[in-house]
Amino acid sequence: MGDRRKKYGVSPDMQACPVETTLDVISGKWKGIILYQLLNGTKRFNEFRRLNPGITQFMLTLQLRELERDGIIHREIYKEVPPRVEYSLTEFGSTLEPVIMSMKVWGESYKARLNENPMIQGEES
Repeated sequence: MGDRRKKYGVSPDMQACPVETTLDVISGKWKGIILYQLLNGTKRFNEFRRLNPGITQFMLTLQLRELERDGIIHREIYKEVPPRVEYSLTEFGSTLEPVIMSMKVWGESYKARLNENPMIQGEES
């Protein structure tokens, strides 16, 4: 799991709420975006950099390593000069597709709602 488990003390026996477990794997500003982009196929490191100009090289490397460690993505290194590295979803990682696509649909709906009523952003509960 990601560093969130260490930071917030999720029990090592994995008795945490399943939603918390899912969020632990896909949380972070960039992981969901990376996963969404991988739904369209294999990507190279610099492709992610072009698609996400706001991400630093350090953060992209960190997010990719965490996703790889969690078994969500596969990192393939080709012994070429210069070396080529490609990232793809693992079979298990592909099971996140409905989750990511549901998030996409919800995000589109929420953006449309904000466009219809910009005052929503300023509302207090």
